[in-house]
Amino acid sequence: MSGFDAIFQSLGFMNITGGQLAMLGVALILLYLGIVRQFEPLLLLPIAMGVILANVPLVGITAHPASGQPFIPDNIKDFGVIYVVQLWGIKSGLFPLLIFMGVGALTDFGPLIANPKTIFLGAAAQFGIFGTLLGAVAMGFPLNEASSIGIIGGADGPTAIFTTTKLAPHLLGPIAVAAYSYMALVPIIQPPIMRALTTKKERAIRMEQVRPVSKRAKIIFPIMVTLVTILLIPDAAPLVGMLMFGNLLKECGVVERLSKTAANELINIVTILLGICVGATMDAETFINVKTIKIIVLGLIAFSIGTASGVLFGKFMNWLSGGKVNPLIGSAGVSAVPMAARVSQKVGRETDPNNYLLMHAMGPNVAGVIGSAIAAGVLIAVVGGG
Repeated sequence: MSGFDAIFQSLGFMNITGGQLAMLGVALILLYLGIVRQFEPLLLLPIAMGVILANVPLVGITAHPASGQPFIPDNIKDFGVIYVVQLWGIKSGLFPLLIFMGVGALTDFGPLIANPKTIFLGAAAQFGIFGTLLGAVAMGFPLNEASSIGIIGGADGPTAIFTTTKLAPHLLGPIAVAAYSYMALVPIIQPPIMRALTTKKERAIRMEQVRPVSKRAKIIFPIMVTLVTILLIPDAAPLVGMLMFGNLLKECGVVERLSKTAANELINIVTILLGICVGATMDAETFINVKTIKIIVLGLIAFSIGTASGVLFGKFMNWLSGGKVNPLIGSAGVSAVPMAARVSQKVGRETDPNNYLLMHAMGPNVAGVIGSAIAAGVLIAVVGGG
């Protein structure tokens, strides 16, 4: 009977805890949002599976060295496979950089080049980062943790992960999950804020058609942005440089194979691994606590402030232009590309079904990607250097 007893005691339901059950419930919610509601399934499905794997009792798929003990490659067999991928892909900063390269290869910077004034909308949306940083400090978070929490306001998962690995690696789990969750929930969070801050007349404004941009300008742009970033904010160079490198592959027209790989196979593989690893940080023991709840709430505040700041600055630009700028495109200044731009288009068409704001919104949207990376570089330089 001792053999049967040992088998019985090894069953999962005999060892699962209440916290693990709660986290499995969270995973099911993420699967529902991704599959049924189709909120960024490319992100939420791998994250949900990572949550499930991290909360399976006894398996140890995320097993890692004891606190303070180094990781020794010779003992790799003693650690969970998810931990090994986390170590080499996330804690090293590799996966976020590869994601940025893929985003660059998928992104058209033409709308920003055609209307450079929209870069101010992207900059205004970063106010959520620094405003929430101050709020987190006021709540008692140390500056390094507050900086990592604030970066959630950029609505950019890779940037949040990259910054957190540099400043507060112990908070990687809740910050990464919050950043990716709010990216996925852009279509739910942003519209009420946009409607509350604009009038029906403002939402109905039709903007002039975006001027065409030459191929030469599209090639020069990523090179110049990279050089300026290196000279002014070198800590932002890894993120901005990889973003611009991916875009250069796309625009130069002579490395189609590399461009397609960066924009398809490579970014898809990294997204799968990154999502599973992010979800795997959500084990019950480290995730269910008051500090995590504070981070999730502050992240939502950061994202909401970023959206509101972009819209309000859009209203200011509309006033300066004599009514030629639709304030809705300011909400796209957060870094969630192209989701935020699509939301601007959707809310605008609620008032005028024939109003096409997508290309106009893409300007501040890609500016937001650059802006969040630069904000991350500033925080790493100031806080990390201090």
